[in-house]
Amino acid sequence: MASFQPLGGSSRSGRILAPALDKIIKNAAWRKHSNLVSACKAALDRLETFSDSPDHAIESAYPKVTETALECAQKLFSHGLLRGDINLPADADNTLGSSASRLLTSVCSCCGIGDEALELSMLRVFIASVRSPFVLIRDECLAQIIRSCYNVYLGSQSGANQLCAKLVLAQIVVIMFTRVEADSPDVRIRIVSIADMMDLSDRNLNDSSLVQSAQNFINEVMAGRDADPLPSKSNKEVSLLRDAEGEAVANGGGLSKIREDGLFLFKNLCKLSMKFSTQENPEDPLLMRGKVLSLELLKIGIETAGPLWRANEWFLGAIKQYLCLSLLKNSALSVMSIFQLLCSIFMGLLSKFRSGLKEEVGIFFPMLILRILENILQPSFLQKMIVLDLLEKICQVSQIMVDIFVNYDCDVNSPNIFERVVNGLLKTALGVPPGSATSLSPAQDTTLRIESVKCLNCIIKSMGVWMDQQLRLGDFAPESHENEHSSENLTSLNGEEGSVTDHDLHSDANHEPSDTASLEQRRAYKLEFQKGVALFNKKPSKGIDFLIKIKKIGASPEEVASFLKNASGLNPSVVGDYLGEREDFSLKVMHAYVDSINFEGMNFGEAIRFFLKGFRLPGEAQKIDRIMEKFAERYSKCNPSSFTSADTAYVLAYSVIMLNTDAHNNMVKDKMSKSEFIRNNRGIDDGKDLPEEYLGSLYDQIVKSEIKISADISTPQNKQTNGINKLLGFDNIFNLVNWKQSEEKALGASDHLIKHIQEQFKAKSGKSESMFYIVTDTAILRFMMEACWAPLMAAFSMTLDQSDDMSATAQCLQGFRYAVHVTSVMHMQTQRDAFVTSVAKFTYLHCAADMKQKNVDAVKAIISIAIGDGNYLQESWEHIFTCLSRFEHLHLLGEGAPPDSSFFTAPLTEAEDRAQKITSVKKKGNALQNPAVMAVVRGGSYDSASMGNKVSALVTSDQMNNFISNLNLLDQIGTFELNHIFAHSQRLNGDAIVAFVRALCKVSMTELQSPTDPRVFSLTKIVEIAHYNMNHIRLVWSCIWNVLSEFFVSVGLSENLSVAIFVMDSLRQLAMKFLEREELANYNFQNEFLKPFVVIMQKSNSSEIRELIVRCVSQMVLSCVNHVKSGWKSVFMVFTTAAADERKSIVLLAFETMEKIVRDYFPYITETETTAFTDCVKCLIAFTNSRFNSDASLNAIAFLRFCAVKLAEGGLVCYDNISEGHLGNRDGSDGNLTEKDDLAFFWLPLLKGLSKLTSDTRPTIRKGALEVLFDILNDHGHLFTDTFWINILKLVIYPIFSNTRNITVGQVLSVHDSLFPDNDSAKSETDTLAAKCLIDLFVNFFEVLQSHLGNVVGIVTSFVSSPYKQYANAGMAALLHLTTHLGSKLSEEEWKDILVPLKKSAASMLPVFSSIIRVMQDIEIPDRSHSDEERYSDHEYINEDEEEANMETASYAIVRMKNHISVQLQIVQVVKKLYEVHRKCFSAAHVSILLDILTSIASHSSEVSSETTTHQKLQKACSLLEIPDPPVVHFENESYRNLLKFLQTILTEDPALSDELKIESLVVFVCQKIFKIYLNCAGRQPTDCEISDAVPTVHGILHLGSAKKEELAARTSLLVLALQVLGGLRQDSFRRSLRIVFPSMVSLVSCEHSSNAVQDELHDIFHTSIGPLLMNI
Repeated sequence: MASFQPLGGSSRSGRILAPALDKIIKNAAWRKHSNLVSACKAALDRLETFSDSPDHAIESAYPKVTETALECAQKLFSHGLLRGDINLPADADNTLGSSASRLLTSVCSCCGIGDEALELSMLRVFIASVRSPFVLIRDECLAQIIRSCYNVYLGSQSGANQLCAKLVLAQIVVIMFTRVEADSPDVRIRIVSIADMMDLSDRNLNDSSLVQSAQNFINEVMAGRDADPLPSKSNKEVSLLRDAEGEAVANGGGLSKIREDGLFLFKNLCKLSMKFSTQENPEDPLLMRGKVLSLELLKIGIETAGPLWRANEWFLGAIKQYLCLSLLKNSALSVMSIFQLLCSIFMGLLSKFRSGLKEEVGIFFPMLILRILENILQPSFLQKMIVLDLLEKICQVSQIMVDIFVNYDCDVNSPNIFERVVNGLLKTALGVPPGSATSLSPAQDTTLRIESVKCLNCIIKSMGVWMDQQLRLGDFAPESHENEHSSENLTSLNGEEGSVTDHDLHSDANHEPSDTASLEQRRAYKLEFQKGVALFNKKPSKGIDFLIKIKKIGASPEEVASFLKNASGLNPSVVGDYLGEREDFSLKVMHAYVDSINFEGMNFGEAIRFFLKGFRLPGEAQKIDRIMEKFAERYSKCNPSSFTSADTAYVLAYSVIMLNTDAHNNMVKDKMSKSEFIRNNRGIDDGKDLPEEYLGSLYDQIVKSEIKISADISTPQNKQTNGINKLLGFDNIFNLVNWKQSEEKALGASDHLIKHIQEQFKAKSGKSESMFYIVTDTAILRFMMEACWAPLMAAFSMTLDQSDDMSATAQCLQGFRYAVHVTSVMHMQTQRDAFVTSVAKFTYLHCAADMKQKNVDAVKAIISIAIGDGNYLQESWEHIFTCLSRFEHLHLLGEGAPPDSSFFTAPLTEAEDRAQKITSVKKKGNALQNPAVMAVVRGGSYDSASMGNKVSALVTSDQMNNFISNLNLLDQIGTFELNHIFAHSQRLNGDAIVAFVRALCKVSMTELQSPTDPRVFSLTKIVEIAHYNMNHIRLVWSCIWNVLSEFFVSVGLSENLSVAIFVMDSLRQLAMKFLEREELANYNFQNEFLKPFVVIMQKSNSSEIRELIVRCVSQMVLSCVNHVKSGWKSVFMVFTTAAADERKSIVLLAFETMEKIVRDYFPYITETETTAFTDCVKCLIAFTNSRFNSDASLNAIAFLRFCAVKLAEGGLVCYDNISEGHLGNRDGSDGNLTEKDDLAFFWLPLLKGLSKLTSDTRPTIRKGALEVLFDILNDHGHLFTDTFWINILKLVIYPIFSNTRNITVGQVLSVHDSLFPDNDSAKSETDTLAAKCLIDLFVNFFEVLQSHLGNVVGIVTSFVSSPYKQYANAGMAALLHLTTHLGSKLSEEEWKDILVPLKKSAASMLPVFSSIIRVMQDIEIPDRSHSDEERYSDHEYINEDEEEANMETASYAIVRMKNHISVQLQIVQVVKKLYEVHRKCFSAAHVSILLDILTSIASHSSEVSSETTTHQKLQKACSLLEIPDPPVVHFENESYRNLLKFLQTILTEDPALSDELKIESLVVFVCQKIFKIYLNCAGRQPTDCEISDAVPTVHGILHLGSAKKEELAARTSLLVLALQVLGGLRQDSFRRSLRIVFPSMVSLVSCEHSSNAVQDELHDIFHTSIGPLLMNI
């Protein structure tokens, strides 16, 4: 080699290898290693090509040489000089691969040298080779490396080397599995840490120096690659590596080489973990260490595995086939390190692979966790601590617990894992029951209790975290996405880390229940189904009936049989008993059960074993007989060539059952032999023997393997656990792990049991139940909380109550905090209230003397709940405010402040005030000596309304000292936290703030209603939060105020005057603040806000409160008048109520304000609110009814006139809004108004109010209202439409003339009855004025009101028909006034509308006289001629009271009689005047009506005159009363005189009308009537003969008395008029009538007369009329 050339040449290979080769040459023994030296020298000469010489150096077994060779080998791998696949079988075409294989084989062989340095060098080579991205170490070569590392770990004498070997193995696993995930050799590799190792039995881990040395070793080895840059890759190398980096086989679609290697390593690790000791060497420590190491490596591998393992069926299948089998076999070991590793591996499977391992997780969770967790009395402390730690880790992944509940607790074929975990933790938290034997020490029990509470806290925290995550995600989810998947909240698991789709969810997953409602149904189905199973295990028939009733199974025998065959949790003994029953249905079920089994192709032993694996035969022989009979029949049917008949199978079945019992029952000493069994079964095949070989084989099968049901693998641990396990279908699995574990031997599970469980996995793997679901809808938490809230409550409450450990109580309070959070957000009211109530009770604020630090922490928790979950607390706010109220009370007492009740009492005297001040400045200890503090120290129950109800209880000094120290504890909580709750209430949402206010009002009500110690804390907070929350949207604020309004009303009506005044002042403050805010038009918020004033004003019995309200409202309105909008309604309602108050000062104060409002601020009243004007009018009307001050009433009426003027002038600001159709809410009575009646809404209340005032009892008010009303109508009626006038008449005017109901069209109501006596002059004056005003109004607006003439006339004629003179006079005057002004405008029909009612009115009064007659018939008028002695004699005694009553009745009759006569005569005069004035307007029909009126009155007068008996009584009564007699004669004379003159006028002035109405004959009739009246008075009545044609006979004349003479004189003028009218008839008319009147005239000649005028008229008529007629005969 040239001197100028460096050793090994200038190539990169020469620079790396030459120093190592040179060192080998120098250190090698020339004689012993001559070949090695020669090879090295040759290599130095040929360094341009690769040499395989290092393997010879390694195989030299010479430490110095081997170490150098190993260093060289490490560099070959580290610097990428060796590339390609490396496997032990040498490939002839791959020289480089064969050399590398031999090199690694040589490296592995160094393990047997035993040199510690060589072991480390060898481990470096392994790391370098495996880590190199240029080579792929495959199959057996990789296995050889793993075994070599195992050998170093197990056989090295150096503890450091053992740790290094373990770390190297772990690093190899990480490298391989990381490359598998990326499917590339060039990936970033994490360096493992010694902390990842969990072997508790490895003593090397206790030496910190060894640990640090091992960690430095792996760090150095892993960092070595970075020392030299990688060489560049040629195109060929890149192509080779590309194939090595995972290109799948083109035609096979299998795994890449990298992934095949990873899968190969995983399988080998699983196999290594399943090595068990033999019976010859049961305690093999090396085997145990290797097993532990294998499990550690599997744990690291599972932790390294990524989404590929979940998505690829090869890897997931390997986990199921190898890892789960390893867990299953190792689960029977009780070695603590193994158990801990199993739990860690299970945690990895659960967190990453639960979607593909649903059935496996369902097996291992009870096996590893629940088994330990539910063992309360005799648990392994370390195992239970491991389980609790595992549960904490599980809860750290919030999705896991939710998935467990969804896929197991909601699956009818799976165990209730979540529910059992919670219940198991509860039992652990409650500790060992008193008096029970346990293996735990007290310290261990306490530790487990604390840890279990911590786990429960982690569970509820996990649920809360998951809920928060889902809700936040939901907020950001696009709306379209939500709509697409709204019907499917359960989706396939996109990898637990959200990147890879789970392959195990099949395409038909969408057909499974996929929303929360379906999950609820599945959960309910499972609970009901398990209830039915439990009932079946107790009473089979009832269980079957229950399941059929709830439709969990069908009612047919086949469906029941399927249930018995397939359902889990059934007691096999109960199933056997049920199948053996003799009832018809049970028998059919048994037949269906047997018929569902196919025995075809099975030998008899297999068939009966298969048949009996589902149930246990009953003990009763008859039941066994029925079952075996059916079995024999079914077996013979399936295998017809097996036996001659079914009887053979039947007998043989019995024999087999007996053999099984005999062979496997320990109680049987003498076992049956094979020959005996064969002998017992001779001749059973229809008289023939079965083959002995057949029976012998059957005998061997039964004796060798007992016939068992599936659950009979081993004995259960205890009865209680066995029952639960059977119910859930896990009795087989628990039998595996329930072996006696006192001997820690590496013995695995039985092959039979493992085979059985694997068959279960396979059977369920293809079913839809094995599909894994994950929910995103937080509603699932409702079902989870329903399952766990009670255990959580019990665990946290009991621990918090019994333990003073700070960590335990902190965990409990945090658990309560998360429980409240979840239940609140999920709107689980009952559960939420339960948790909040528990925390509130644990504050011990109701008994402060017993408080501890944990109770102060509970107060902090309450505050935290209020701040964190305020939007969801709803009714639970009440408990929180109760605590805050009590806390504030204690705080004030601690500060020495006076109680709130002092503000509600009388002022203190000067001495008391000085004493109070002295106490308040003393130290806390002295200030507490007062009754209020003593009451608090005594304490009370949480639910008591106030603290200290035990008045009689004594307070000890110890209690007082404890109380003082506890107040110091409360100093940890400042008032800032309390104020924070109220100040931030404005951040609550709409529903939450309403609930917040409602609860605060309820607590405040409790505070204020305290009879001994009323407090205002909550009340002041109410005012604060109302102020804070005024900026909420109007809709929310309206809901808030509805609650506050009800509260203020309730408290404002309190019997405690001081409290009520305080509340009203608070309400005033709020109202003032609210009125400062601007309100837009047509809103109603101000009115709602002020409504409490109205309600309290109306309901309060306290005059002080009412006066305060009036003053408050007055102040608010006058100071904020420009801001008042809708509030006017409430203002006027307050004043309206005040107007009717009993206290004069309140009335006057209210009217004073009202007067100022109307006079000075009228434009503001209707600025925006349309109804304010009507409310103002109603208020003024109310003041008119004031009984304290007539001036106020009159002023109110004047203001009504003022309002009308403003209304007419268009002075309403809101008129524009009204004209647009926004009239607001109209009164229902004006429903006929149209949109054109813009102001009708305002006019009607005003006019109706005045109309009602016309019936007021005070004359001045009545008259004033009447005048103002009609003045308004007359002055402003031109503004009204026809429609509105109709409503005015109906609603305003007609009610004036009706006391009971309105007058409708065509209906006339009388306004006079007994309510208005005759002597009520004021009333009659008002009514008279009303009638006059009505006619004036009608006349003024006749064009508009013309259609209502009939109604108006009806009102007037109702006056006319009144029995009282003044009303009749007013009515007739009004009628004349009406006709006088409108006569020329009236049509014929309208005149008829006037005259006909007049006629009816006149006719309606005629029966009055009949009533007078009836009255007078029943009484006797006393005779005053008897002396007093005679009157009071014993024989003729007369009751003086009866006489007085008779005289009163007579007096009433006299008055009624005179009034009646007067009214009738007035009607006559009205008729007369109507004809005189309007005769040109009258037709014959009109005149006929008038004539009928006069005729009826005249006839009635004769009827009155003819009642002589009545007249005599009346005259006698008048004489006694010394009053004039009723003018009966005058009435008759005037009636006939006016009738006769009326007829004479028609006869003389209108001949045509006379002829039409036949007036002449009527005149003759009237004259004849008058003659008869006169002759009757003169005592001369015409006889029949006088009337006949015969010559009259002359009788003697009787002289008349003075009374008759007077009457005769009175009638003379009427007679003279009749004779004149008769004489004035035409000649022909007189001739026709002479036959009628002549006899009467003859009688007149012969009778006595009081005046010569009669004789003169008779002379004239005989001379001028009768004489010429006689002369012409």
